[in-house]
Amino acid sequence: MTDSTTAPRVLVRTEGALGRLTLNRPEAINALDPGMIDLLTEALEAWRHDSDVQIVMIDGAGERGMCAGGDVRALYSQIVAGDTDVTAEFFRAEYALDALIAEYPKPVVTIADGITMGGGIGLSGHAAIRIVTERSKLAMPETRIGFTPDVGGTWLLGLMPGRLGEYFGLTGSTMDAADAVLLGFADHVVPSDRLDALREALAYRADPTGPSEIVLLFDETPEPSTVPASRVWIDEAFSADTVAEIVERLRAREEQDAAATADLLESLAPTALAVTLDAVREARAMSSLRDALAGEYRRVMWFVMQHPDLVEGIRAQLVDKDRTPKWQPSSIAELPEDAGADARAYTPERALF
Repeated sequence: MTDSTTAPRVLVRTEGALGRLTLNRPEAINALDPGMIDLLTEALEAWRHDSDVQIVMIDGAGERGMCAGGDVRALYSQIVAGDTDVTAEFFRAEYALDALIAEYPKPVVTIADGITMGGGIGLSGHAAIRIVTERSKLAMPETRIGFTPDVGGTWLLGLMPGRLGEYFGLTGSTMDAADAVLLGFADHVVPSDRLDALREALAYRADPTGPSEIVLLFDETPEPSTVPASRVWIDEAFSADTVAEIVERLRAREEQDAAATADLLESLAPTALAVTLDAVREARAMSSLRDALAGEYRRVMWFVMQHPDLVEGIRAQLVDKDRTPKWQPSSIAELPEDAGADARAYTPERALF
């Protein structure tokens, strides 16, 4: 067993032609902190021109998940203490890493085994070859803490068919392996008990110009996703112009899942819902991941600098754990017209790129 209290929080090593990066904070489901982002970035930059490393793999230690997201407790402490410059640098470094993975000159293989959410999607979702397993649970659950999807999540959500991007972005609902492949968050499903064999094959037997062919040898078709069965009511409701209209349309549907979704939305932070709806639709019209990251950075820093719901959401869910956040405004009906405008127009002190 690795003693994660003394071992590095990212394990960096090479095996054959494979450069391996393993998030090594299993006690926190490998939640990202600034040091981990720096280690990942340094290794990728070092391997960029290393001819001995022909493929890069990113995975997570432990069986609970690849990465549960960013360290939001630390984020809470920074904002409360007024250390917003530190917060801004964290997001800048994290988004630069996500872009680096997407644009890397060598194939990057990610294994999103188990819980992979928030910042974990930033690491896994933009790689060249994205693997999930029967244990995978993928989500962008930021609205649950009064926040908005980032790390390029709006880019991936915007590419989903129909209005599924709005649905998954606003509700923070979880995708299983079949959902993730269908909806563009993953490429292959490999059973968890075959991951070690896959790693060995990529390290010692893969053609560096075609690691996808090796992955296909381990790929297994999952049971069909259940998401298409809900497309009619999701597309109809989530095509509405505002969050209030989405809820109204959901209430008018006969499907029980539609009513349950309306209940869920009414329990979440109204401002986060409005900002997220705006962000997903803006990203859908963009031409690159970098553009989407810049749009996310504006909104994230608006929450950090201008709006109390992020701090309140983390407090209620993770700090005091009273599960009774006091959102501002408290209801969807109180949202102003174009409630996402201020976050969309916010200009951080330093540009992202």
